[in-house]
Order: sequence, then structure tokens, then C-alpha cells
Amino acid sequence: MKEFLLNVESKELRLAELVDYRLNSLVIERKKSRQITGNVYRGRVTNILRNIQSAFINIGESENGFIHISDIVENAQKFQELFDMEFDWDHNQNNSEEKKNEDVDIAKLLKPDQTVLVQVVKEPIGSKGARLTSNISIPGRYLVLLPNNPHRGVSRKIIDKGSRDHLKQTIRSFEMPSDMGLICRTASVDATTDQLIDDAHELLDIWNKIVENFNKPNSSHLLYQESDLLKRALMTALDKKFDRILIDHHPTFLACNKMYNRYKENDQQLKIEFYRDKPPMFKRFNVEKEIDKALMHKIWLPSGGYLFFDKTEAMYTIDVNSGRSNQSINYEDVEDALVHINLEAVSEIARQLRIRNIGGLIICDFIDMRSKKNQRRVLNHLKEAMKNDSAKCTIIGMSEFGIVEMTRQRSKESIIQTVFTNCPYCNGSGMVKNLESTSIELERTIKQLITQYQQVNLDIIIHPILDNHLNNNDKKQLEALSKKLDGTISFTTNDTLHLNHFEIYSSINGQKFEI
Repeated sequence: MKEFLLNVESKELRLAELVDYRLNSLVIERKKSRQITGNVYRGRVTNILRNIQSAFINIGESENGFIHISDIVENAQKFQELFDMEFDWDHNQNNSEEKKNEDVDIAKLLKPDQTVLVQVVKEPIGSKGARLTSNISIPGRYLVLLPNNPHRGVSRKIIDKGSRDHLKQTIRSFEMPSDMGLICRTASVDATTDQLIDDAHELLDIWNKIVENFNKPNSSHLLYQESDLLKRALMTALDKKFDRILIDHHPTFLACNKMYNRYKENDQQLKIEFYRDKPPMFKRFNVEKEIDKALMHKIWLPSGGYLFFDKTEAMYTIDVNSGRSNQSINYEDVEDALVHINLEAVSEIARQLRIRNIGGLIICDFIDMRSKKNQRRVLNHLKEAMKNDSAKCTIIGMSEFGIVEMTRQRSKESIIQTVFTNCPYCNGSGMVKNLESTSIELERTIKQLITQYQQVNLDIIIHPILDNHLNNNDKKQLEALSKKLDGTISFTTNDTLHLNHFEIYSSINGQKFEI
């Protein structure tokens, strides 16, 4: 049983994929931070960086986009990786031509204030702007149009040789401009020739409209907007043969039904249903609880082991621990128990990566296993579990210490970045100084003000929790110290202060001291 749950709120859309009634992946989109991957813009070059052969381009979003020379010159290999397909070459592409592309200087292709046509291939994340390309691609239901590339290809996911050959012959026969190409998507294997032709015509119309708007002098930045979350969910459900889409917002339900009637096939069994029950849909199907778990560092496993997720500047780390042993399961030896925990961890790691949308470099620290056979078994299980991930993943072998390095394609912000912001107290470190450290700093400051600056009458404002700590420990000592140095101090509290901060004023003229 595979289904989508679409929760619609005034400021947020949440799409949950359930497999056998269990959360398998999650997409959260806020209206203030809508997804822009696939959008085509009329951009303006703002800065050329010759040292790294790149440029910044203003596309009308909050941050300028970034484009590299490899995203400007033709790069067939990148297209094949991006669309997971194989090109049917219509012309020879030799090494000298590739070398010529490598030698191109970006300053010869782009100039400051130049107007350019670009497409977003990677979402802006944090302070980084969107990644752009000038190699435009317009996706349809069955085909992808390549307006600037003459190549024609078929998705690698279409395995049947007869279907591949048929699709290649079909798209070769299309009457299109010689400088344009087409890619057959996975869904095209079940499409008729007429459906493919209609899809190609629709894509050409979209492209012609983009070009027309680009040439208008007062055209806005955004020329073409990629499908919204509703359409992407419907296309995925149709392509992957989902059983149901359940929607808790009636206007969205009607829009989805209308779209479904346009795209559905004769034998399609997908159900589009409106959720009518009183309990919130995500609570009813236990999705809310799974989202709460995905926001935590620690995830418990059925065997009593647990995963611990943590993030550094460079990578995510996932630590697998044995935790509480489960006495109800009997193993022949300790190694078998550890392998069982690691295998459990693999399935949950793959699921949590999808739910949390973690991207970039990921380090998994599994529990040490002596047997090489068991290490290969866990590694193979991880590779198999990651096959269902829509994001591209690369997994490197396991080290002798049980460490696995992997990368996962970063397409947009993680759930942590979407939901949270850095703590204003700890600035994202997750830690604050203990009360003893703050007390010691306060003692140093009092001593410096009295001895160095001859400020002998001090009013000190501190957080109530620190005040309670000083009352039980150090306040008498601080008062005795100031008296010994011929000074006086008094304490008041302010609960709006940071726990580690304190303010000191002159009792005589009210001047605040900054040290």
C-alpha cells in the first residue's frame, strides 16, 4: 500500500509518503520559501569571478544565483547524470571538443550587467544562493525538452530493450528544430505515439513563450515556474503506481481531481480522496509523531539500540549504539546481536535520511564487527535500502572500524533548517557556560573594575537563576572580596538577560561599564 497524504495550511504544505501505513519520506514547503528548482529566469550578471570561472546572477530572489563555467558550456555527461539516462548521439563528440569546452574563459561568455536566460538546478540553502545553469530543460509528463542541446536519449530506468528501441525511433522521427533534443522519461514506456507528440508540442509551446517573454524589455525575472508540490505529487503517484492521494483541503482536492482527469491513463487505479474526519490527518496516521522524532538527535531501534544524529559544519554524523539490550532475543554470540542491531540501523538510517532530507557528506559509525562477511552484509543492506531514495546517493566501503562514508544529493533545506533557527543564546552550538564559569567571570570583572578602573560602588544585574546559584555559593565571597578592595557591590535580577551575561553600573552616576 503506497499513498500520499497532503496537508494544506495557510502558510505551509506538507506531503507525506506512506508505505504500508508507515512514513517513508516527507516534503515540507513554506509559502515564504517556496521551491524554485526548475524555474527559468531572466537574470542579470552582477559579478564575474575569473579565478573560479564562475559568476553571480541576479534572478530577483533574496540571494543572487551562482553559475559555473561547466553550467554554461555544453556538458553531455552532466545531463546524463542529472536525468539518469543515456544519449543517442546524433553527432560525434570527440576529446578535442571536450577539451575546447574546458579551455573556455567565463569572461568571454558573460559580461557584467548582461541579460541571461538561466534555470535553477539547486535550491538556495542558508546564505548560499541558487545554483544556475544556462542549459535549459523543460520537463513534461512523458518527455523532457532540451532547447539548447541536440541530443536525444532514453531513461536508464527503462530496462526493456524493445521499449528503448521503440522510443528512440519515435523521438528521432519527430519534426523539431535540429538544435533541440528530447529525453524520454520513465512514464513514456506506457505512452502512445500520439501522447508523446502532444507532450512534445506542449513543451515547444512553453519554450516559445519563455523566449518571447525573455525578449520583452520590461519582462519580470521569473519566466517559467516549475510544477508546484501538488502536481509533482500527482505525477509521482501516477508514475510509481500509488494507491491513493488523501487531501485535507477541499479546493486542493478539487484541483487535484481536475489535474488527474487530464493525465490519468485508462487502466490507472489511483484514488484521489478528500479527508473528512475530525482528528487532524497527520495525527490520525501517526505522521505528526514521526515528524517529532525526526527533529530529535536520538532515535530508538526495536532491539534496544539507538541512532544519534549530529551535524557539523562539514558533514552529518550518525552513530549506531547498542543502548539497552533486548533480553527477549537470544543470539548465538555477541557478534550476531551486534549485526542484528546494525541491520536494524541501516533500514532506519535510510528512512530518516529521506524524512529529514539530509544531504552532503554523511558519516555512519556502525557498531564494530569482527567478521568481514558481516561487514559486507551490513554494507550491502545499506546500498539496497538507499536504492529507493529519489536523491542520488554514493556509498563508499566500510572501514575496519565500522565507518561508512556516503554522500546524498542536497536538493533543498533539511527539515531541521526548515523548522528551526539557531538559538540566540548558544548561537547554534547547543551549549551555554555553566553557572560556576559565569560566577568566576563575574569575580574577575569586579576585581578589574575596582583595582584597575577605581570604580568602587557597583550595581550588578544578573539572571535570577545565576542569582540563586550565587546565594547558595559565592555571593558572600564576592561581597568580601569587594570589601577587601575598599569597594561595595549590590545585586538585582533581570530574567530577560542571557544566563551567561551580567550588567554592571556605577552606583554613583548610573554609568554602564563595558569590559
